[in-house]
Amino acid sequence: MQEEFVTDLEMLQDYQFNIVFDDEGMADILSDEPVPVGKGEHPNATRLLSAAVGNCLCASLAFCLRKARSEPISLRARVRTVLGRNDKGRLRVLSMEVTLFPEVDDPAKLKRCLPLFQDFCTVSAAVREGIDIQVSVEGPNIEQI
Repeated sequence: MQEEFVTDLEMLQDYQFNIVFDDEGMADILSDEPVPVGKGEHPNATRLLSAAVGNCLCASLAFCLRKARSEPISLRARVRTVLGRNDKGRLRVLSMEVTLFPEVDDPAKLKRCLPLFQDFCTVSAAVREGIDIQVSVEGPNIEQI
């Protein structure tokens, strides 16, 4: 079974974009590039990816704990994302180091979840394996190129 959703982006000015999700009632978010390219007023795509990986891992661990009937007392994460240049000199995400800080009422249930939860994180598993991304460009001026 596959699920599909649509995310729309519209440039507002410079490198600021409004990001709209197709889920009714979900708030839009803004993105921007850091200084000196943009104004740095909102997270850029790299920071959103970092947040998505951390959020997905936290949600997966919380889900596992709840399935084991152990409500997390608290759950925090820190994602250290390393950027660098590839062999062509292009800036890339080189690595991510995620540290989770769970506080639970039953350490045995946490121990049971630790070898399981990562496999259920949609985002981090996809990033690890690579994602097939196909790009097309459409518009009124494209045929003139």
